[in-house]
Amino acid sequence: MMQKPECRGDIQLRNRVTGNCNQMTSSGTQIKHRTTVQRSKSSSPTSSPESAGKLHPRPSDKLNPKTINPFGEQSRAPSAFAAIYSKGGIPCRLVHGSVKHRLQWECPPDHLPFDPLLITLAEGLRETRHPYTFVSKEGFRELLLVQGAPEKAVPLLPRLIPVLKAALVHLDDEVFERGLNALVQLSVVVGPSLNDHLKHLLTSLSKRLRDKKFKEPISSALQKLEQHGGSGSLTIIKSKIPTYCSICC
Repeated sequence: MMQKPECRGDIQLRNRVTGNCNQMTSSGTQIKHRTTVQRSKSSSPTSSPESAGKLHPRPSDKLNPKTINPFGEQSRAPSAFAAIYSKGGIPCRLVHGSVKHRLQWECPPDHLPFDPLLITLAEGLRETRHPYTFVSKEGFRELLLVQGAPEKAVPLLPRLIPVLKAALVHLDDEVFERGLNALVQLSVVVGPSLNDHLKHLLTSLSKRLRDKKFKEPISSALQKLEQHGGSGSLTIIKSKIPTYCSICC
């Protein structure tokens, strides 16, 4: 059977339909490709500001290494001393001055009980951030200057010594220095009463003596311990640090 030849109009119509279909197929492919690219970009870990900050640290991160991030882990889990201070458990506040800082007490320090305030301040000596570093060391010093400090401090020695030892074995040099100064301040107040506990602290001082930068401050501290601890302290110091040169030499 003979096929009827297609007329010119039918051929043009068919070509238009076929072209439209091909065009729609091509457009759909392009849309899918763009969608896939957009999804891959949005899911890329480097597109978020947070991840970009991790890959490219800001210059200010190096200039201010100890700046407290309010959304950081340290802010969510503060130290025991920082938590007590923020809740008003330390009855003093830091007053910033143009030349130096000072503490403002809520009441005269000689009216404050040493237990547990003196121990809490000693625990704060291990802090490494401002204002806790200043509050702890200055608060400890000022509290030991009040009238009647020896009678208040001596009964606390069994609990104070382990806290001071923790500062003396700390890896941070500034923490160690604060612990050493606090130990000398305590010896001035309690005198020979410190001798029974001295051996627990001398091992830490002996290890730090190997560092040349601490040789002079530790030697000076040992001499003050001997001065305020009497002849009994010399025997204890010599037993742990045989190279110690007595102030009597």
